[in-house]
Amino acid sequence: MDPVNFQVHTFGCKVNTYDSGLVGKNLSRHGFMQVSSEAKVHVLNTCAVTAEATKEAVKSVRRIKAKSPFSTIVVTGCAAQVDTDSFRELPGVDLVVANSHKGLLPELLEQYFKGNLKDKVFKSNIFRKEDLEMGGGEELSHTRSFLKIQDGCNSFCSFCIIPYARGTSRSISVANLVERIQSLESQGFQEIVLTGVHIGDYEAGADRLEDLLERILAKTKIPRIRLTSLEPIELSQRLLDLYRNPRLCPHFHMSIQSASTEVLKEMKRKYSQSQVIESLHRIQENVPGAFVGMDVIAGFSSETEEQFLDTYEALSKSPWTRLHVFPYSERSGTKAASLLEQVPKPIRAQWAQKLRELSLSRFQSEALLQKGKTKEVLVQKNKSKGGHGLSQDYWNIEIADFSDLGLFQKLGNQIVKVEVTGFEMQNFENSLQGRLI
Repeated sequence: MDPVNFQVHTFGCKVNTYDSGLVGKNLSRHGFMQVSSEAKVHVLNTCAVTAEATKEAVKSVRRIKAKSPFSTIVVTGCAAQVDTDSFRELPGVDLVVANSHKGLLPELLEQYFKGNLKDKVFKSNIFRKEDLEMGGGEELSHTRSFLKIQDGCNSFCSFCIIPYARGTSRSISVANLVERIQSLESQGFQEIVLTGVHIGDYEAGADRLEDLLERILAKTKIPRIRLTSLEPIELSQRLLDLYRNPRLCPHFHMSIQSASTEVLKEMKRKYSQSQVIESLHRIQENVPGAFVGMDVIAGFSSETEEQFLDTYEALSKSPWTRLHVFPYSERSGTKAASLLEQVPKPIRAQWAQKLRELSLSRFQSEALLQKGKTKEVLVQKNKSKGGHGLSQDYWNIEIADFSDLGLFQKLGNQIVKVEVTGFEMQNFENSLQGRLI
């Protein structure tokens, strides 16, 4: 059979970005050819964190099929696992391969093209899946790589479907991850982003997250190591002490969801308002100048206005950099969605907007404080009149015109010193302006 072109479409989180890299590698090893457009096979690596995420995947199926009616569409990922019926009878979907069978995708496609498959859907109990596929995650820019250290979650929060999509927590061994980072280092990657569904749950034998980080810092030389989401109670002093090593990026993404103790209890989160606030101050004290982003849900289930204002006031007085605000979205299959009392959607939108305004104000004030500072910036993209890079502390920086464009073209995938000259509020991802030192 001649090589079949394929394209992977990624929805959702950084874990899915990693998994999409793995899907691409596995298919390529089996003779398929990855392309950026005009593909014969479209693999949709879906998200299921909200009902809207599944709807977006359904819309994408229809859009792709309308543009390429003779293409083959494969739906995989979290929505394929928990919302299987949304795709089973959807016109245009040729295969539904749940997370439980994602590793078998190349073989299933080969059998599909040979006409040997009798079924369209391939799915089994995700809680019986013990393995973690390894080897995905590289960005096409070849500067940073996501590295999945664990998958699944043991928390079963009342609003979240993810444990049913990915199973309980499983972790990859320290030795395997160190070997993987050494390999990525030899390929020229400058930054590793340690990711997972709940990295605070990392547990490989007797090793915990702190043990993993200590070994990575000791056994590898890759310039940058960055963590993804953590919860307030996972910020141990031992973990914060590790940030004294400059290779560990001073950037925290805190998954708090609320700063109201009553709401957190309804969410089945394992911490209180005081622990949220304490964690933010501990970051400020132990890692001065760190970039701190947070996930917050507005209008959860039966949240009252008083509880919302409690969250708003607590956050407005605490140290952080940016909020990622989500209006609460009922997710079928979760306990919270079954509650009779729900915040009206217009109120959710109103509260979310208020939090976004708080975030914008804080983000702008923090960005203005960066002027005049010198930052180490990893150049990710080159342009004819400048370049775009990511600082150690997670600020996106547009580097101004450089006279020797020939030299500048060599700066891709290099860490350079940049002086911040200003701040232009176009959007959250294009914020600081700087000049090359």
